[in-house]
Amino acid sequence: MKKAFEFLKQVRENNNREWFAQHKPTYEAIVKENKLFFNQVYSEFQKHDSLDGIHIFRIYKDVRFSKDKLPYKTHFGASFSRTKPLLRGGYYVHLEPENSFVGGGFWAPNNEDLLRIRKEFEMDTTEIQKITSGKTFVNYFGELQGEDGVKTAPKGFDKNHPAIDLIKKKQYVVMRKFSDKEVFSADFQKEIIATFLAMRPLFDYMSEVLTTDLNGEPLF
Repeated sequence: MKKAFEFLKQVRENNNREWFAQHKPTYEAIVKENKLFFNQVYSEFQKHDSLDGIHIFRIYKDVRFSKDKLPYKTHFGASFSRTKPLLRGGYYVHLEPENSFVGGGFWAPNNEDLLRIRKEFEMDTTEIQKITSGKTFVNYFGELQGEDGVKTAPKGFDKNHPAIDLIKKKQYVVMRKFSDKEVFSADFQKEIIATFLAMRPLFDYMSEVLTTDLNGEPLF
């Protein structure tokens, strides 16, 4: 991983196609190592959860609709998806000098799923509060994160509802940061697995919500 981080630091300083072309062999060697690492995580976590895919992100940026025209990312990442429709939530590993983290959750739920989650929190927040106040959850993630979708309240919801801070979110995600030293550690892969496992109570609860109606009747 140290070689990968050294390369990413160089990309920060030389984010242009000419430099990258000259160092393409180095990049390709690092990609092979990263692929092996991410696939090892995927295989190991299959022992604990049902995953139906891994997506290793490319370093090339799509700059067509972006103000930032630098052609390359300065991080490596991979996402791991659970087996739908019964299992929801996704895992993510982000590797970047001074900014690595392991995260996951519900980054961009569709409108139907988002409404169902909000309706659940409107009715009862006992379970989600129990999960997010648990010792393991707090130790690993601190708190439930995610951007708000609206300033006050979504249409049809009371802005004075006690759970409005949860209801107005459009994302429900968690994140655990790692120092470069921790990433380089021989135990890093084990820590990724442990972090994924710490997400499971949230994922299992949200999966139950998203696979039932408001009466608790199965949708699948």
